[in-house]
Amino acid sequence: MEEIREQLKKIAEELFDVEVEPEVTVAPESAGADFASNIAMKLAGQIGQPPREIAAQIAERVSGVKTEVAGPGFLNFISPDEYYLNKIASFGDFSTKFGVNISRNEYNGKTVICEFSDPNPFKVLHVGHLYTSIVGDSISRLFELAGAKVVRANFGGDVGLHVAKNMWALMQHVDEIERAQSLDEKAELMARCYVEGTRAYEDNETAKAEIVALNKELYRIAQEQTREGDVAELYWWGRETSYEYFRAFYAKIGLAFDIYYPESETAGRGLTAVQEHPEVYEESDGAIVFKGEPYGLHTRVFINKEGLPTYEAKDVGLLLTKWDDYHFDKSVVITGNDIVEYMKVVLKSVSLYAPELVERTAHLTHGNVKLPGNEKMSSRKGNFLRAVDILTEVATMLKEEYNSDDEKVVLGAVKYAFLKYKVGGDIEFNIKESVSMTGNSGPYLQYAAVRAKKILGSLMQEGVTAKDDWQMNEHERKLVRKMAGYGDTLAVAMREMAPHKVCAYLYELAQEFSRFYEKVKVVGSEYEAQRGELVLNYLKIMTHGLGLLGIEVPERM
Repeated sequence: MEEIREQLKKIAEELFDVEVEPEVTVAPESAGADFASNIAMKLAGQIGQPPREIAAQIAERVSGVKTEVAGPGFLNFISPDEYYLNKIASFGDFSTKFGVNISRNEYNGKTVICEFSDPNPFKVLHVGHLYTSIVGDSISRLFELAGAKVVRANFGGDVGLHVAKNMWALMQHVDEIERAQSLDEKAELMARCYVEGTRAYEDNETAKAEIVALNKELYRIAQEQTREGDVAELYWWGRETSYEYFRAFYAKIGLAFDIYYPESETAGRGLTAVQEHPEVYEESDGAIVFKGEPYGLHTRVFINKEGLPTYEAKDVGLLLTKWDDYHFDKSVVITGNDIVEYMKVVLKSVSLYAPELVERTAHLTHGNVKLPGNEKMSSRKGNFLRAVDILTEVATMLKEEYNSDDEKVVLGAVKYAFLKYKVGGDIEFNIKESVSMTGNSGPYLQYAAVRAKKILGSLMQEGVTAKDDWQMNEHERKLVRKMAGYGDTLAVAMREMAPHKVCAYLYELAQEFSRFYEKVKVVGSEYEAQRGELVLNYLKIMTHGLGLLGIEVPERM
């Protein structure tokens, strides 16, 4: 499609002296063609000729592909078998074939920092963190494929009221801390304490006053990096245990972050930036605010009345710290869509004194993960689903349905169930659908790849001889045509930061392979060498594409 598009653009300039960006699409089945374009209709108004006449002139100049004029002036393109076979033969080196050029070298050698997941210490990872971790890792892989040096960053609130609430409750359960042995037990204790501390803050005025005072003390402890005293000792135990728990879970899902940014380490940078720009941030009733109304936004507090930096100032500090550390070419921040307006205010304020940083920043947002029944999960109320619970439930369902305990299949089910949806809206996670071997699921795609492995294994055992008179039949041609569109799919997925495009393509490819498998004999046929080559390249694409989703292909299923 890209090659045809470039030809059409050049021909239009030569014939009509106009610049145009042609649209080339996959032709519908009824057209009897591979691709189609409406460029003639697009040009008709500009040059004052009937579309069919324009289409006929263009068709005469197109090379390398059979071109026909259809209907009121559509151009249909039919590629010869040799074109597709050469295309497939070039798939051998995936790092070259589907590498930096998917972004037209825009990111080749550039530094991209992807910030995602962002759990707060003193709290457990819930299903929302699992979702954004999987999405963020897949987007990072797309940038890496485009040749970028990707830095995976994780930003968490190690100071603030949520920590003070948890710490207040932990101080009531010191005996349980001493009894907790495993990392899971320690994480579970902190999860319970967060719920307890939040309820005390909301329902008990005495506890609320104690938590407010504790919050200020924790800021001092974090800022001074002191470990003296019982409160400081408990604080550092909780923070270090939290990060140990996070790293262990991320490793379980095949993810590792390059850097963790605790809020306490960006707060000072943000506080200073706000104080250094009185032309942007101004005093209001004892606090320092940014008034966003002149820009169609709203006012937010960046330094509170007690002189402490708020979340807003910490995010300012984070952006500036990331720039200091990496001088990034692009910064992608992935969060829930509940802070869209908040981030607009933060970024607008920074744009008034560091516009290049904001220009290089993309804020990508997503909705909530819901279970059937549509109830939103809240860690404040305690009715949330932990990330580890998702993995456990999926593993249990796989065991019950298919007697499988393969961790690759468990992760494939979970990751694909999240990634197949467009990033943006809410998604419903249905455990039974996620493990299905017949529907649009990770295990189905893994099985579709394993099936190809089995075919290739049989060919290797019996030996293969090639015949020279092979001509592709209908089913072979459809499979090859679908395979040839992989590069275009990656280009779109990269440009739009849309892993779901890869998911949709792989599912359609697997379905096409299934039809091929049902209609075409490979092992033992007179053309098993050529058909085996098709199966091999299909497997390469499936393995490569699933890898971009963070999903491995098992040896057997």
